[in-house]
Amino acid sequence: MDKQLPEEELQRLVMLAQDGDTEAFEKLYLQFFLPIYRYTAFRVDAAVAEDIVADVFVKAWEKLHKYKPQKGIPFGAWLFRIARHTVIDSYRKDRDFEEVSEDLADPDALNRADTETRTSDVLRIVRHALDQLPRRYKEILILSYIAELPHHEVARVLRMTEGGVRILKFRALRKLEALLPPDIHEHSAES
Repeated sequence: MDKQLPEEELQRLVMLAQDGDTEAFEKLYLQFFLPIYRYTAFRVDAAVAEDIVADVFVKAWEKLHKYKPQKGIPFGAWLFRIARHTVIDSYRKDRDFEEVSEDLADPDALNRADTETRTSDVLRIVRHALDQLPRRYKEILILSYIAELPHHEVARVLRMTEGGVRILKFRALRKLEALLPPDIHEHSAES
């Protein structure tokens, strides 16, 4: 997803896909795979994330005829709702489900051992702090920073106003900051 397609182009692709055009759906898949994967992989074990993402796109294909652009819901928000519910369903199926392993290495990290270790430690600490947040706070931070959705799409996914998203996000960040140790604040200021 190097280049975000404008909503008009997405709607055109959706209409083509609704008419059975698999190439149009493939373009939608390529546009949204990475954000959906990031969102999912941050919520569940990486080994399961790929299966869940596949389920999300299968469900999207099966339910595509139900998507109505006239309702004012961007396609991305509609797709993230499916992803969110699919993740929730996976939790319900397996109550012993673990979130992402603490020893998961950041794929964007340099291949130096000290960088990987430091990144892994920071990631573990941030995940632990996120787990202590109320569910709504955690959800809004994951959608905003992990899935990299803009405010208007987060608002659609969570069925809130954009102003409500900004306020909730601000509160969530302040609460997260209070839960993080001071050395993490210094680390993020250096980055």
